[in-house]
Amino acid sequence: MRKKLPIGLDGFEKIRTNDFYYVDKTMFIAELLRNWGEVNLFTRPRRFGKSLNMSMLKAFFEVGCDRSLFRGLKIEGEKELCEKYMGQFPVISISLKGIDGRNFVAASASMRNVIGKEALRFQFLQESDRLSEKEKEIYGQLTKVGSEKEAIFSMTDTELEDSLQTLSQLLTKHYGKKAVILIDEYDVPLDKAFQAGYYDEMITLIRKLFSNALKTNDCLQFAVLTGCLRISKESIFTGLNNLKVHTITDPRYDEYFGFTDADVDEMLAFYGLESSKDVIRDWYDGYLFGKVSVYCPWDVINYCDELLADQEAEPQNYWANTSGNGMVQRFIGKADKSTKDEIESLLAGEAVQKPIKQELTYKELDSTIDNLWSVLFATGYLTQRGKPSGGELSLVIPNKEIKKLFIDLVKDWFKETSRADLSRIEKFCAAFPAGDAELIEEMMCDYLWDSISVRDTAVRISMKENFYHGMLLGLLQSQGNWLIRSNAELGEGYSDISICTPERIGIVIELKYADDGNLEKGCANALQQIEARKYDIGLKRKGMKKIIKYGLAFCEKECKAAMA
Repeated sequence: MRKKLPIGLDGFEKIRTNDFYYVDKTMFIAELLRNWGEVNLFTRPRRFGKSLNMSMLKAFFEVGCDRSLFRGLKIEGEKELCEKYMGQFPVISISLKGIDGRNFVAASASMRNVIGKEALRFQFLQESDRLSEKEKEIYGQLTKVGSEKEAIFSMTDTELEDSLQTLSQLLTKHYGKKAVILIDEYDVPLDKAFQAGYYDEMITLIRKLFSNALKTNDCLQFAVLTGCLRISKESIFTGLNNLKVHTITDPRYDEYFGFTDADVDEMLAFYGLESSKDVIRDWYDGYLFGKVSVYCPWDVINYCDELLADQEAEPQNYWANTSGNGMVQRFIGKADKSTKDEIESLLAGEAVQKPIKQELTYKELDSTIDNLWSVLFATGYLTQRGKPSGGELSLVIPNKEIKKLFIDLVKDWFKETSRADLSRIEKFCAAFPAGDAELIEEMMCDYLWDSISVRDTAVRISMKENFYHGMLLGLLQSQGNWLIRSNAELGEGYSDISICTPERIGIVIELKYADDGNLEKGCANALQQIEARKYDIGLKRKGMKKIIKYGLAFCEKECKAAMA
């Protein structure tokens, strides 16, 4: 029986004990110990294995660890290291990805619950003969529940700020060994607080919590934090001189987050899916972490699971659909003409040169378009190519999945902005039943100039036509009382767009992409196709009394409209 694929699982123990497929990243432990840092921060995009690695660290270092979990894995070959470190430390492990609330009171209550539940794992401290009664009382404050029904922990603000330090001190006293502290998704509460309007209060809480646990804590063996963004030291890590930060540009640890080419080859061979390698590479590879090209694990696992059920399954936007893409929407919405041109270059498979800030505060994230470039890079919507030059990175869209996301969001943005100007769109649509090809051409060129176009030179002409087809269709669909059909059978073929108005005017539109720049020829070819395939007959059968035929030709941001 083949191993199950771990869809949505980020628990190392669960994966290893329930016969799930595991991509071996255990040498991360060895590299972490050899490149010693008292406090280590790893920033990577979401869904690249941060939580699973943190779960693995907990399973390895915690007192009483199950050594069988690592049987057959690479770290087992590091016998001296395993003997010295495996199962040797009390481990405090929390994830802040669930910290949320409409206001600070609700969010801090959520923080109390996360830390309180972790403290409950160590109830043996209440019976420890190495702790004084006062220390047991202090532990009791961490686990005291104010409401049994709601299971809300009632530690005071000061107790919450001191909680991780307090728990590490109690565990150190009990075991006679310093504690390892693991904090996953450290920046999520700050993101949520920024969106909800209590950012300053959350910054103060997290700064005090981290400062007490990571800076002035004699009972700390070492700590590991993960997140998507590197928040400015002045904002949250004030005075934390023992912090080592490893971002996606750092060559250290570059192979331990995400799947390498070798990882994917091994997985595909295991499941007999080698024939899908090219598709998987095109859609889900392309990220450069340090010096290693990596795939998004979430995508690869989900697509392999689909392929095992249906070998003809089409690739999907798994990663892009796992959470909101508001940052990209804000980026597109803020784009000026220069930035729109740069987005077009990205969609065409080209690179743009940008200075990237690795440290930002949330208040700075979308204060300027320059900062948004940095955020898109850090969160995985863009990646780097080649080496930095003059303090700038060469940024590209990593793969087909993210390209499709950008295209979809560009289309949504265009639809929203174009329909917001009611008088303009009404004037444009009215030109079609009026037979005003000159106005259609003029206004279509204006829309193209204002929009972000997809001019990918690598795709077929029919694919290029699809962009303009979708754009025009979106504009025309603002007319709620028009019957609009796209690629519908009409006459002896399928017309691009057909319209029936309440006034019984039938309109047929054929689009062509003029790859050679000859727009007049493109229009002529479009009108010739309308006549040859008798598209007008289908509209007459629908009871249209008047038929208007348009040929529209496009080349990049130019349009030509002609009427038969």
